[in-house]
Amino acid sequence: MIVAPSLLSANFARLADDVDMINRSKAHWIHCDVMDGVFVPNISFGFPVIKAVAKITEKPLDVHLMIVNPDKYVSEVRDCGAAIMNVHYEACTHLHRTVQNIHAAGMKAAVTLNPATPVCMLNDIICELDMVLLMSVNPGFGGQSFIANTVNKVRELRALITATGSNALIEVDGGINATTGASVAKAGADALVAGNSIFSSVNPIIEIETLAAL
Repeated sequence: MIVAPSLLSANFARLADDVDMINRSKAHWIHCDVMDGVFVPNISFGFPVIKAVAKITEKPLDVHLMIVNPDKYVSEVRDCGAAIMNVHYEACTHLHRTVQNIHAAGMKAAVTLNPATPVCMLNDIICELDMVLLMSVNPGFGGQSFIANTVNKVRELRALITATGSNALIEVDGGINATTGASVAKAGADALVAGNSIFSSVNPIIEIETLAAL
């Protein structure tokens, strides 16, 4: 299981220490949530923080833009050192063009679906994607409870990927811990984004190892 600790739950007063912990762990990526206070009701951090993290991490950056008009920032995300650029289906008027631009910039393209957005909205683009992120909470805040229907959406998305021959990975974000992570892993998820369960743990490295073993 791919594990992507969410930087949103890190201690920003000791961010370098938390990044060092992730470097020493079995985590595969670092998940960076960029929020604008418009698309979601919160503001997180921007490109200067991501650039700083990129300089000290050994893990690829999975940059998740919870913002309006993400198309405008493809080059900025690339220049931050992102390996994956993740945009919301709900924020992109011309999603296919956005995905093409992400690929042209040399990054992997991921598309996120909010809890109320059905999987079928990706039928016509699934084969162009490197990853689909299913939100298992409503985006905007950390520490929310897992939405149980996400398990059904993972199964539905796995069936779509299989039927179309897509190579897209399935990532799940929101309320992920060892219990909910096991549920979505069984349903067919490939990657887990976890914040509170890792950074509030007595031993974050062991928590990451537990998730990676699912």
